[in-house]
Amino acid sequence: MANLIERLFAAGAHFGYAPRYRHPGAAQFLFGQKGGVEIFDLEQTAARLEEALAFIKGLAQRRGTILFVGGQPQARAELVRTAERLNMPYSMPRWIGGTLTNWGEIKKRLARLADITTQREKGELAKFTKRERLLMDREAADLELMFGGLRSVQKLPDALFVIDPRHYDKAVEEARKLGIPVIALMNSDCDSSVATYPIPGNDASREAIALVLGEVATTYSENLGAAPLPAQAGAPVEPQKA
Repeated sequence: MANLIERLFAAGAHFGYAPRYRHPGAAQFLFGQKGGVEIFDLEQTAARLEEALAFIKGLAQRRGTILFVGGQPQARAELVRTAERLNMPYSMPRWIGGTLTNWGEIKKRLARLADITTQREKGELAKFTKRERLLMDREAADLELMFGGLRSVQKLPDALFVIDPRHYDKAVEEARKLGIPVIALMNSDCDSSVATYPIPGNDASREAIALVLGEVATTYSENLGAAPLPAQAGAPVEPQKA
């Protein structure tokens, strides 16, 4: 654990927000204050991260699906990179209400996106008027922006990984309503009780986000279970090597 704590420190994971932003649920993870911001106890951060990774290890062994959520500018690139590395779905830049609790409707939207994409690839859009093609292109662009990261999803995910659950409270709320475990990297303004596996630390630092997501990706890749039988279609395919 000592090495992990050193890496968390180097990534700036120990920096929280100013005391006035503190959520009471984060107090247990704080060590003190420095320079006007609160400081996380990285021993607790490392311990909570290892608990989350143990859960992810079990998830990988049964090839469970993780939906990655987090569209803050500092998180986007690394979140998408991690999701694509593992061939997992992601939702960004914003959460679309009902993504989990109204999954049937989301599947219809994904089917529409797939239909337009297929028609375009086969050159079948030529049968439509110029205006109709323009409208379909706009529709596809909007659907891609909202749901593009969910293209491969066949069923509800087995877990959510959320960066900043305070910002994505609706995603967390939907997951909890359906009994889907939530893993969350959360700063001092967040309520730790909303996550099944809270990881207290700086959720506004690219370096800290990259470190945690890297640990998640490596743990999942290194513990991947046997390939599913054909009847188990919908399970994630072999993650790509980093």
